[in-house]
Amino acid sequence: MPPFIFNAADEAATAALGHRLAEFLPPGTTVALCGTLGAGKTRLVQAIAEALGVNRRDVVSPTFVLIQEHRGRRPIYHIDAYRLRDDDEFQQLGPDEYFESDGLVLIEWADRVQASLPRDYVEIRIDVTGAESRRFEIHAIGRRYEAVLRQLGQRL
Repeated sequence: MPPFIFNAADEAATAALGHRLAEFLPPGTTVALCGTLGAGKTRLVQAIAEALGVNRRDVVSPTFVLIQEHRGRRPIYHIDAYRLRDDDEFQQLGPDEYFESDGLVLIEWADRVQASLPRDYVEIRIDVTGAESRRFEIHAIGRRYEAVLRQLGQRL
């Protein structure tokens, strides 16, 4: 299935995308976020969390903590792989427990631990296209999330 492309003109559009993702991502979804420093990975996570009832200010980049858990209408597990050396170090965090939960697992810098991701997940590649604008390329990895991409295409 081709990716869903979303061009966000500004931060408000990024927040709108995050709110739609929170609406359409089923329980137990893993989202792999990929992009350069400052691309908007954490901002997108904030928008998803906010849509699920978590105060946006409580969601910060977990670079030094590695995993932050947030309780909203659904659990959110926010993981940052930036400081991890390799997949072995990621596995020491016990990601399978999170992957098998009913929460949303949102992994920043997921391309660094791609071999450890579950078989089916949503991949979001973020490119900076301007001072506030971003291009989001959303892929359904595995068939489980193809319906999510179709829903996004219909609603955004």
